[in-house]
Amino acid sequence: MAEALSVYNSSLMAETLVEPARRLAEAIDGKTARVGVIGLGYVGLPLLLEFARGGYPVLGFDVDREKVTRLKRGESYIAHIPAARIRGALDEGRFDATSDFTRLAEADAILICVPTPLTPQREPDLSYIENTADAIAGSLRPGQLVVLESTTYPGTTEEVVQPRLEAAGLKVEEDFFLAFSPEREDPGNSQYSTRTIPKIVGGVGPQSARLAEALYQGTLDRVVRVSSARVAEAVKILENTYRAVNIALVNELKVTFEPMDIDIWEVIEAAKTKPFGFAPFYPGPGLGGHCIPIDPFYLTWKAREYGLSTRFIELAGEINTGMPHHVVRRLASALNEDGKCLRGARVLVLGVAYKRNIEDMRESPAAEIIELLQQAGARADYHDPHVPHLPKMRRHQFELNSVPLDSGLSAYDAAVVVTDHAAVDYAAVGQAVPLVIDTRNVYGRLPRPRARVVKA
Repeated sequence: MAEALSVYNSSLMAETLVEPARRLAEAIDGKTARVGVIGLGYVGLPLLLEFARGGYPVLGFDVDREKVTRLKRGESYIAHIPAARIRGALDEGRFDATSDFTRLAEADAILICVPTPLTPQREPDLSYIENTADAIAGSLRPGQLVVLESTTYPGTTEEVVQPRLEAAGLKVEEDFFLAFSPEREDPGNSQYSTRTIPKIVGGVGPQSARLAEALYQGTLDRVVRVSSARVAEAVKILENTYRAVNIALVNELKVTFEPMDIDIWEVIEAAKTKPFGFAPFYPGPGLGGHCIPIDPFYLTWKAREYGLSTRFIELAGEINTGMPHHVVRRLASALNEDGKCLRGARVLVLGVAYKRNIEDMRESPAAEIIELLQQAGARADYHDPHVPHLPKMRRHQFELNSVPLDSGLSAYDAAVVVTDHAAVDYAAVGQAVPLVIDTRNVYGRLPRPRARVVKA
């Protein structure tokens, strides 16, 4: 049984559950409750597998039929999830996947793990949540628990999901139950997993909170219950905004220190020797992943509803989104110093995933850097051992395949380190390419290369 922690004082635990809640609580306790997960990506699939491991029957939903087909064959399409985990769940008879959303009525608990991107105007795009809530409403029955896991602004669960579910005539806290529990996935992090990362839970009411808490306790190591869905939504926003503004700080300091001939990485390494009052964050070519580049903008948008301006957060966003432009400007300047022009130059981008040692391209700054290089007239190639072909993205579409690091390296005028994968031979690049723009301090950890290294 998982450890539970309530971070607020309440006597609600003593309240009597209504009959639909009592029946669901018994099914959760007996592990006969069927858990449905909508969205089988980096968040939904590992969550589904954890519930299967915990002894619950599970049913995964995804609009991508190819994903469903592969799961039914026992295959994995996410590098850090072994196919053996999927085959094991299938063999035990507790796992199924489908693209048929009419089967939502089969699930006793429905967990929503769909994307929450931004529009081109950098406003929240809740279409995935709205469409999913409408689909659930079409088959909603008494006794079901719905939990939103998609990161969003405080109030989404009650203001967007709840009215759509209640449109069918059922009432939250009486007939069905609704909660928010933010995902905290960190792909590629071997130290923490879906099971070991503490799980925040907040309900729209006490019955919903108790049921959601009980559900996650059945399979995860630690559950932290907060006083409401809004608080749970705010927890996730705080976590990612905290990282975004601190990364923006070191990015701005990097740009500030460059003309002073001060190495920001050396400064950070020295500063982190202080045993109190300092946590190291590192600069880079921009922010990637589905959360940190997006979530703070959800909060700034919601704040405007209350007549508030989140100037600090918005400034951090401007700094971080401007970093790809800074990298390309540094490249153009360095080429000019070598008597070359960016237009017509052959440039090799090293690493296109948003973080090291994974294949995830979501919101990767590499996509914008490649686009900026192409717009400037450069010929841009890339190498990434985890991404053999650039996938279609919401704002970018390239017809590019990863090139090998072989004798062809000498044909490039410059290389740009965007993602510092462990599997890349940076020493070989530094010996063959005359100029390297290093956004990750890779060459600060290697013997001095033949190439001229410019940090950016």
